[in-house]
Amino acid sequence: MSRRELRRAEVLGRVGAGELKLVDAAAILGVSYRQTKRLWSQYQKYGAEGLQHGNAGWESNRAKPKRFRDKVLNRVRKKYSGEVGERFGPTLAAEHLLSEDGLEVDAETLRRWMLEEGLWNRVRKRKAHRKRREAKQHFGELVQMDGSFHHWYEDRGSEGCLMNMVDDATGTTLGRLGDQETIWAAAGVLQQWIQRYGVPCALYTDWKNVYVREATSAEQLRGEVPLTQFGRMCSKLGIRIIAASSPQAKGRVERNHGTHQDRLVKKLRRKKIHTHAAANAYLEAEYLAEHNRRFSHAAASEADYHRKTPSQIELRETFRLETERAVGNDWVVRYQGRFLQLHPSRRLRGPAGVKVTVCEWEDGALEVLYQGERIEFEFLSARPARAVQKVAATGKNTVVRNRTKPSADHPWRRSLDMRSPVPWAPPPLAWRPSASP
Repeated sequence: MSRRELRRAEVLGRVGAGELKLVDAAAILGVSYRQTKRLWSQYQKYGAEGLQHGNAGWESNRAKPKRFRDKVLNRVRKKYSGEVGERFGPTLAAEHLLSEDGLEVDAETLRRWMLEEGLWNRVRKRKAHRKRREAKQHFGELVQMDGSFHHWYEDRGSEGCLMNMVDDATGTTLGRLGDQETIWAAAGVLQQWIQRYGVPCALYTDWKNVYVREATSAEQLRGEVPLTQFGRMCSKLGIRIIAASSPQAKGRVERNHGTHQDRLVKKLRRKKIHTHAAANAYLEAEYLAEHNRRFSHAAASEADYHRKTPSQIELRETFRLETERAVGNDWVVRYQGRFLQLHPSRRLRGPAGVKVTVCEWEDGALEVLYQGERIEFEFLSARPARAVQKVAATGKNTVVRNRTKPSADHPWRRSLDMRSPVPWAPPPLAWRPSASP
């Protein structure tokens, strides 16, 4: 089953337990109420397996032949491709393929083929939006996240960054102090929110490289959605990231920053706190609970849109950095200036052309995965260098290769005239003519 189908099974399981109504399940799943009723009917009859698509794993009966598909794409590359301003769109290309080349293909089918081959990418124009947005009606439906740089300790310490999360429907706040607005800072406060309340449906963030980034030219040609490391973590959890176009768009968390910069600074001064560790302990023990009692409010709807908190193992597999690296011929992987000597495993038998995933956690722990399997490795102080010697005749450096040296009496060392001649004799004949009388 796909991740979307598993998520549907989880939400419908909450409906069966009486925790959610179908109308709330429809909002969480992002489908219509009628579609949710159909899914609920399938779930009641067949359980979670009833949510799996019936054609999963089967090729469509109406699929075009591969030869026809290749012919169409080759024609598109030669005649209708090019730069962004020159290439034809799928609809126009389909019209010209029919009128000029006699190839009939639906525009949407051609669009899908062109996206798969990197001949087209989705470019949408952003519409101007200036209307005031109403708050969401359900707790966990949308959570705003932002970092606030301020002199939190005044003259007692250096400037810090408060990673702040505010629920859009209730104003519930969770914060954590650190040095910078980094991936680990955002991941740490999100993990803290998930462990306390559950997995939210969406995050409202800035257009920063920590959360979202622009697609590269290669990704645009392939039609891929660019993901940061934090975006990949949210994607695994099923959290949608919405990037705000202006500070005013996420006004709730911005106003919350102002409240903290007034109240939290003064409370830290009274407690004589000047380190991040002590400040975070104070936030957990006293400040956040008091702040939420005073400023948070009930949501318009009682339904909680948070999904259940994953296990600790799932959280550890989610909140980590994943980087793809190529394996050298000497089974060495280079990562962040370090050399990892891999050990052969059941799946990884040869290093030629193999790429592995290096996983790193906040505490610095590393793990190497190949096709989901953990590969043992050891750290090297430096990559082993090949021995080099200088040839006196040329003055050039040559690489010394470890090869077996032939002995002095080896046949290869003997010249042609020194080799013992082989006596020649005529081949034996089965019958020889007798001598003439």
